[in-house]
Formats: sequence, structure tokens, C-alpha cells
Amino acid sequence: MTASRTVRIGSSHGLHARPAKLFVQRAKDAGVPVTIAKDAGAPVDATSILAVISQGLEHGDYVTVTVDGPSAESVLDDLADLLSTDHDAE
Repeated sequence: MTASRTVRIGSSHGLHARPAKLFVQRAKDAGVPVTIAKDAGAPVDATSILAVISQGLEHGDYVTVTVDGPSAESVLDDLADLLSTDHDAE
């Protein structure tokens, strides 16, 4: 099963090193293919820290996260929650 969701980046400084690392680790832990794409851009592998950071995601940007696997919806819920949280406020 494949599921996609559009999510707004919540971290006030965007998806810089620390929140990107959290996102990439969570995507890796899911054990299923995960991609992330900014606006209408080409999707990149969400388990690659370099690919994710290269997207240049800023606060308020919209991204589409796509998960392919039997637990796609629950993985998507988890990743969407992580992306929409302001990790710079902690």
C-alpha cells in the first residue's frame, strides 16, 4: 500500500541538521521506502540525510511525504507529526 500526505514544515529554522536527522532516522526505522518532495519537485530518498538537507526546507514550506508498505498510514502519521513540530522551540 502506498500513502502520501502534504505536510507543512513546523521547525522555525526549517529542516536543518537536527530535525533533519530526527526525520531521516525515523524514516530509516520504518523499514519501508519513504520519499520526501518539496512542492512539485522530484521526490528524494527520505533515508538519506544529504538528500533531505539538499531540499533546503524552510519553516512553512510544504512537502509531500510518500510511504510504500503495509504500515504506510501509521508511518506517515509519525513522520507528518515529526515534520510539523517546531523542534527549535524545545
